[in-house]
Amino acid sequence: MSEFEGNSRAVTSSQAGVHERLVEVVQRNLANPFKKPFADHTRAAFEQAQQWVDKQGKPLIFDSCCGVGESSRIIAQRFPEHAVLALDRSEARLDKHQRCFDETLDNLLFVRADLMDFWRLAEEAGWHLDYHFLLYPNPYPKPGQLQRRWHASPVFSSLLNLGGELVVRSNWKTYIDEFVLALNEAGIASSTQDYSAAEPMSAFERKYWASGQQSWQCWAQLASD
Repeated sequence: MSEFEGNSRAVTSSQAGVHERLVEVVQRNLANPFKKPFADHTRAAFEQAQQWVDKQGKPLIFDSCCGVGESSRIIAQRFPEHAVLALDRSEARLDKHQRCFDETLDNLLFVRADLMDFWRLAEEAGWHLDYHFLLYPNPYPKPGQLQRRWHASPVFSSLLNLGGELVVRSNWKTYIDEFVLALNEAGIASSTQDYSAAEPMSAFERKYWASGQQSWQCWAQLASD
């Protein structure tokens, strides 16, 4: 088994369709800013990223929940005029990138950080993105895990305030349907589609497509300022 292979099972859930409490949770989160203190390690990671971003002097792209960062490399290669931050909370996943790819890209920085804090710190610092990729985040499919999904998390408003073109993909259609509804509650139009491409963009896409699973995508243009 290669380092990029792993569990390719389809998402299963006892939740039938969009969660019945989604709108309630999204409305509450949008009305009440998240004020949990920042973790020291994420603040330190943000400060280092800030120095790198300042030196780059380029428009920003986030690849959040990047895993081993295969998608991050593709994004950095496609957008050489942008500075790309590859964000993940797992040191083990980020270490796999170092073992699997020798080439370094000048416009790509990998950052180990808790997105619950990093997104808020970026918002607080006045960062604005050109693009934000959220490719195959953990769907947390159990009904009781609703608020662990990004669109129902207390930092959803920070995600929105960072702006840019937002691209979300999942192999669980309910996740995309919920994201669309959450965006609608925030007054943001979005479009959805079945997603496929000649080549997978990430390790997750490779696994899912190889096992015959479908991907879905949500796209939205968030505020630019």
